[in-house]
Amino acid sequence: MKRLPIGVENFKTMIDKDFYYVDKTSFIQDVLNEEVILYTRPRRFGKTLNMSMLYYFFSIKEKEHADLFHGLSIMS
Repeated sequence: MKRLPIGVENFKTMIDKDFYYVDKTSFIQDVLNEEVILYTRPRRFGKTLNMSMLYYFFSIKEKEHADLFHGLSIMS
C-alpha cells in the first residue's frame, strides 16, 4: 500500500520507497525552455522536492538516477 509522503523532500526517496507522487516532471521541460525562471510558491508546496527532482534529472548519467524517471511524463 502506498504511503503519503509527509515531510519527504527527496525525489529519490519518494520514488524508491513508493510514496504517492503526482508527476510534475513536465516542470523540467519548462526549466529547459526558459532563460529565466522565478519559482515562487507558498511554504510546504513542493519547492525543495522539485529542486531535488531537477538534481537527479541533471545527474542522470548514473543509471540509478535514470531509473527514477522510468514511467514518468518526462521520459515519454
